[in-house]
Parts: sequence; structure tokens; C-alpha cells
Amino acid sequence: MGLRNVLLVDDDTNIQIIVQVSLEDVWNVSTASSGEEALAILAKAGQTKPDLILLDMMMPGIDGIATWGKLNELPEAAGIPVIFLTAKAQPQDLSDLLKLGIASVISKPFDAITLADDIEKILSGQQLD
Repeated sequence: MGLRNVLLVDDDTNIQIIVQVSLEDVWNVSTASSGEEALAILAKAGQTKPDLILLDMMMPGIDGIATWGKLNELPEAAGIPVIFLTAKAQPQDLSDLLKLGIASVISKPFDAITLADDIEKILSGQQLD
């Protein structure tokens, strides 16, 4: 099996680099720096749509929540699990996000070494510690 595809949507280039380096052995990481860019990428994805989307909550322009809402309207995004990356969410915010249908939420800063393991746990239905 080849590398799986992940779309990272985050305006922080440092986060983009950390995620790409952390996941490069298992995931083919594409990046978008805004919600608008991510939506454009998905609209053109065709057969190469991502297997997973990592979505930053706080971005200029369309934030993560608004991007999530627009993703739900795109047939190209149907069935793709979304994991929010955030530095600001409180426990109630996290609970509310999970009720929306988000696969999970990973708090920033995250440990780059365990990021891939956390994603695998989430996709296999396990809870994070």
C-alpha cells in the first residue's frame, strides 16, 4: 500500500514543516495556508482526495469552523475525517466540536514524535489519552 494522503490546513509555516516531517514516512502531506485554499484544492481533488484533513481552528479569512461547514457542503469532502488542531479550545469547546462530527481535536503545541500515533489511534476509533 502506498502512502496515504493528508491535507494540512494551517497558516503557520512552522506547523506545516513539523507535520510534514512528523508524518513523511506514512503520509503524503499536502498543505493549504487558508480555508479558501483548502476548499479550492478539494474542489479539484478528483481521485486524489485526501484520506484525512488536519484543520487549524484559527486562521485569517475563513477560520477552521467556517471551513468545516463549507467542507460539509462539498461532495468531494464526503467521508474524509477531519481533525482540528488548536491552541485555544477549552474543554467545552472540544466537546462541542466532537458533537459536530469532527473526528478529534489535537491541542497545540503537540509532540511531533507522537502525532502520527495519535492520528492512527483516532482513525482506528481509539480515544487519545
